Amino acid sequence: MALSLKPERIKRYKDVVALLIKYGRSDLVQQNDLELMSAPSQALAKTDQAKAEELASDLEQLGPTFIKLGQLLSTRGDLLPEPYLEALGRLQDQIEPFSFDEVEQIVSSELGARISKLFAEFDREPTAAASLAQVHRARMRDGRMVVVKIQRPGVREIIVKDLEALEEITEFIDAHTEMGKRYEFSNMLGELRQSLLRELDFKSEAANLRRLRSTLREFERLIIPEPIEDYTTSRVLTMDYIAGKKITTLSPLRLMELDGPGLSEELFRAYLKQILVDGFFHADPHPGNVLITDDDRIAIIDLGMVGHISGSFQENLLRLLLAISEGRGDEAAEVSMMMGDPKPNFDKRDFEHRVANLVAQHSNATLDQIDAGHVVLEITRISADCWFRLPSEFTLIAKALLNLDRVVYTLFPDFDPNEIIRDEATGILTRQMIKSIEPGNVLTRVIELKEFVERLPIRVNKILDAIGNNELKIGVDAIDERVVLDGLQKVANRIALGLVLAALIVGAALMMRVETAFRIFGYPGLPMIFFLMAAVAGIALVVSIVFYDKHPRKKSDGS
Repeated sequence: MALSLKPERIKRYKDVVALLIKYGRSDLVQQNDLELMSAPSQALAKTDQAKAEELASDLEQLGPTFIKLGQLLSTRGDLLPEPYLEALGRLQDQIEPFSFDEVEQIVSSELGARISKLFAEFDREPTAAASLAQVHRARMRDGRMVVVKIQRPGVREIIVKDLEALEEITEFIDAHTEMGKRYEFSNMLGELRQSLLRELDFKSEAANLRRLRSTLREFERLIIPEPIEDYTTSRVLTMDYIAGKKITTLSPLRLMELDGPGLSEELFRAYLKQILVDGFFHADPHPGNVLITDDDRIAIIDLGMVGHISGSFQENLLRLLLAISEGRGDEAAEVSMMMGDPKPNFDKRDFEHRVANLVAQHSNATLDQIDAGHVVLEITRISADCWFRLPSEFTLIAKALLNLDRVVYTLFPDFDPNEIIRDEATGILTRQMIKSIEPGNVLTRVIELKEFVERLPIRVNKILDAIGNNELKIGVDAIDERVVLDGLQKVANRIALGLVLAALIVGAALMMRVETAFRIFGYPGLPMIFFLMAAVAGIALVVSIVFYDKHPRKKSDGS
């Protein structure tokens, strides 16, 4: 079966096929067709670090869509081995900057004035150039130092074409391969599309900055740049300039000068609040997005990728993190199953066993071996192996926690996230309760109560009318009555057959005393015939009971 790609998307299709051949199994791709993939575990034949770095480099060369695809794949611990996750997590999209003439044209058209009128100073050379945008330092007319993020020209059109080509490929893989049915690549592409559309709208990123500044205002040692609304559009984002260095570039001497334990604890507590209380969190806290400012504070930048989670999901996630931190594997498996949906081939017993073993290993591990982020990420792998679907928020949180662990361990190598989780549990539950009684939530409950009270008389009247007219019916779906009736009929037939056999045997025994000329083996013939009939029927009844009746399974000691 061939893919029906439009001519303008053939090149991108060939690019993806080339990647499958290079990093997967070459026998899966024949004449621009993806043949059936029968072994998901063999999708990546080589998992060494060098091969992973080479994949990251190839994705960079393919452009913005594939760079973002690589960054999304770095969150899929269920799909890729850890060396690939690490390489793709460090994926840098530093490419050649576009010209300053194009910068002037975009800024002028978006903000409605020339750069010289808008800014007192504007650096011609960008401080960073990525696949979606590049950043220039500038100074406002009032002396405020800012950075201006300008979207790369033509990037929207490139991404739309790439996504259309990828959509046809993922639909084909999902429909014709076991790997596609297990990992659901179309859903992954949907996540990529949503992420890219959000990142292409700088107004959305500005709103994320403002919201995060508001939710983290109690953390005095954390700083988030403030966007300047009048200088921000969907293609231009202007925000405060924060002087600092990426945590990955700090020298050992500079790290020694910092209050590592205090900074790491405050950062970790801030993320627990984002995830478990606010339901809105910075989803990409890798070391490159975390700065140490000149006044020894932590700056969080690049809010293009954020996560949103609901209240029920937050409660289950808190239970999961507590179960992991306290080594309760059975509860961790139970809570994990509450957070997702089983697929048709779901192996519940294997899932519970593997998650429980994972948490048990974690409870006995040292800090440099495993932590909460690793465990949550490993649960995503187990879920894929056992045909269980965890929501995309789960994998996003797993990757965020894993990246966060790397940051806090850089600041303080002896940091213990499990201790912070246990310490914060009570405070988080209190905050969740306070959030539930906020005016907005209370008003929602009042409206629901009002609707219930308004509809109650009508519902009561309907019930009373049904009772008065003898029309009230109660449906109980507790058992299958057809199965019960079949069983009762089977029992009745067995009893009747047993009585007939008993009658044959008793009658034959009485007739043995009657002398007759017809004899079999020297005995009266008629009673012998009755005995033989009873024997054959009895043997048939025993065979039916032993081999065809269902017997209750004995519970194993471990169940």
